[in-house]
This record gives sequence, structure tokens and C-alpha cells, in this order.
Amino acid sequence: MQTGAGNSRAIGLASASPLVQSARKILVDRLRDIRSSQLRTNLTELMDKDKACIRHRAGLQDANKQRIVEQLTAAGLMDPADGASIEGGLIAGVFPGIEADGSDCPRMPQAFFSAPGGATGGHHSEPGGLPVHEAFNGRSAASLAKNYRTVYGSSDKAGFPTLAPPDLMRPEKKHQPFVIDEDIVAAAPLWHDWAKTIVFQWNADGTEFRELNFGGNGKTDNNGAAGDSKTGAHHILGLAEALKRGMPADFVLTVASAHANPTYGNEYKVVNWIRAASIIAQIDPFAQGYLRRDDKGAPRLPSLRQLGSMDLNAASGSEPNVLLEYVLHNLSDADYIFTGPAASTVAVVLEKLAPEYGYDSKQLDYLFKYRHVAFTYLSAERLFVEYSNGGLDAVRAELDKLRKRKLI
Repeated sequence: MQTGAGNSRAIGLASASPLVQSARKILVDRLRDIRSSQLRTNLTELMDKDKACIRHRAGLQDANKQRIVEQLTAAGLMDPADGASIEGGLIAGVFPGIEADGSDCPRMPQAFFSAPGGATGGHHSEPGGLPVHEAFNGRSAASLAKNYRTVYGSSDKAGFPTLAPPDLMRPEKKHQPFVIDEDIVAAAPLWHDWAKTIVFQWNADGTEFRELNFGGNGKTDNNGAAGDSKTGAHHILGLAEALKRGMPADFVLTVASAHANPTYGNEYKVVNWIRAASIIAQIDPFAQGYLRRDDKGAPRLPSLRQLGSMDLNAASGSEPNVLLEYVLHNLSDADYIFTGPAASTVAVVLEKLAPEYGYDSKQLDYLFKYRHVAFTYLSAERLFVEYSNGGLDAVRAELDKLRKRKLI
């Protein structure tokens, strides 16, 4: 499998964007705040193209990849029909092209800061969209944790819960009635989308590699009952890397909860994503404590921390063992609810204004020379708000800034 022909061009564009580079700096600063050396060291490596080794790909040859795809299919974690939509088929979907593929130290095909945050046409689908997306999600996670503390974690002098002013409930205060793991809150958003650097590579025309959805067959994924646990490859590949690196179970399960909180009947989805990632990482998730089996032999989430001090599942029926960190991460990943529609709406607006700036959407270089420049420098989100309040003239004013600097 080849790496993206447009990767270097995306790196160049993202390197020059003040928006992207400021987001990158925020993420680097956030890494320094992580106290766990294991989390900090691994994430620092993974976010550096020149230093990162993709461990779940180390030493894999074509025969190994074929065997893993067969195992995923046999386990009901992949629909063979989905390979038809991916150039190179299922193997390319699970194992996109990377540098030094098959070596002991496979390399990332592009920089973390040049990757998009979503598929072509979706949220943050421009060079540098990933760090902007992650900077927002990281702040969302921190804010959510603070809200939970101020509403549920403050007490009066008698020890009864009261709501505290937000500025009085800082993470470092040791007298807090309950603890939220700040390292997990900070690290989970960064790790979750890391594999977009592999999955969403750039084609020469500015489109992206197509993403394979797997992690289920889409029909009988709920332990043989009706259910659909298919999800984007980036989610499962990021988990595979975490498993291969032996990251702590509470952190891995938090990352796995990004696409579905494991409550209200969704536990099977998170379980299946761990199962799929384990096959790719070639580890036993039960032996390593990432999954357990219930009294019926069904795979379940493990009991972590004090949840294991009594049989909560027996006491409460079928409820999963859920930590608050899982919920915080799941909620913080919801930025796409606004940013997806913003991207699609502003794409139409840009196309309408394109002739005024000398571009045509049918041109080969339309994306890299016009659309991506506008989104990478200005963001679809900002342009959407400007358009919703000021119409086309407001967007023109933003685009004129780019024209003045001869960027478009």
C-alpha cells in the first residue's frame, strides 16, 4: 500500500497556518501537564512524525495482515463486503500505507499537525484539522470535568454536597470528596484520534483516503443479537496502538468509549472495539485485564478501581462497570455535531464565491489552492458563524484577508 501522494503538500499548508500551529502548541503544552510518565512519554512520541514507531504494525508482512483480517472476519468483527469500497480492499482498510512498512519501526505517513479531523467533506476535513479538533475536545473534556466537580464534588462544612463556584474547585485541591483522573481527561482525546494520521492521508487532488468501518458485522454484533458496532478504522487502530504499548486499562477503556458511552445498552460496542483492536495488536484482552467474561461467558467490561469490591453486575442486572472518565471522554468528542454541518454548509458557500477569487470547483487544484486554504487558515466553524450572522459579505471579508496575503 502506498502513502498519500498529497501528504507533503498538506504538511506545507498546515505548517504555515497560525490557527493550526497555535492549536499544535496548545496540545504540546497540554502534554507537559500530564503527570503519568507512561502516558506523557508515549503520547509525546506518537505526536512526533520523526520519532514515532507504529508498534501495532511492527514486523507485519503481507501474510500477517491477511491472517489478521481473516481473524477479524471469523470473529464477526468485519463485513467482507465493505472491502469493495476501499482501494486495496480490507487489508488496505486495516493497514493503510505507512513509511518503512514491515520493519521493526514503521513510521507515520504524515505529521500529526497536517492530518484532517474527519473524512473528506466532513468535520475538520482540511490539513491541520486534527490538532484544531483535538485542542477543542481537550478543552471540552477539562471543562466537563470541572463541571462535574463543582456540581457533584463540593461539600459544606458538615460534609453535605453543595454547588461550589467554579474557580474554587481546581484539580490540585487535595480535599476534594472524589477524584477524576486528570491525566486520563487530558490524554484520552489526544490518543483517540491519533490514528487519523494513518487513515486519513491525502491524495494528490486534496481528497482523503477512504476509511473502512469495522469492529462488527453490522447485523448481529450484540453477542449474536441484533446490533451494529461498526465504527471508523481510526478508532480501532488507535486502540490497537494503546493495547500494543500496554497502556493502563482505565485509560484504554476511556479511549474506547469515545464513539459510544457503554451505558444504556451500548456496552457491546465498546467491548467489540476492544476485541477488534486486540486481534490487530495480537494480544489477549482477557489475560491483560482489558475485558472479562460474565457468568454466561459473554465478554464484558472489567471491574476497575473499587468497582471490583463487590459484584455490581449481579446486584444491578446487566449494567456495565463504568467510570466517570469514560463519560467525560464520550461527551467531549461530540464537537462534530456542530462542526460537521458547518463544514458542509461553508463548502457550498465557498463554491458560490469561488469565481470571484478565480477558482472553479471542477479544477484539479480547487481543494488544495482554495477550499483547504480557507479552512486551514480560517476554519469552517468561524466562517459558518460569520455567514450565519453576516451572509456572503461576511465570508468575503474573511477570504479577502487570504487574498491580501496572496494565499488565494
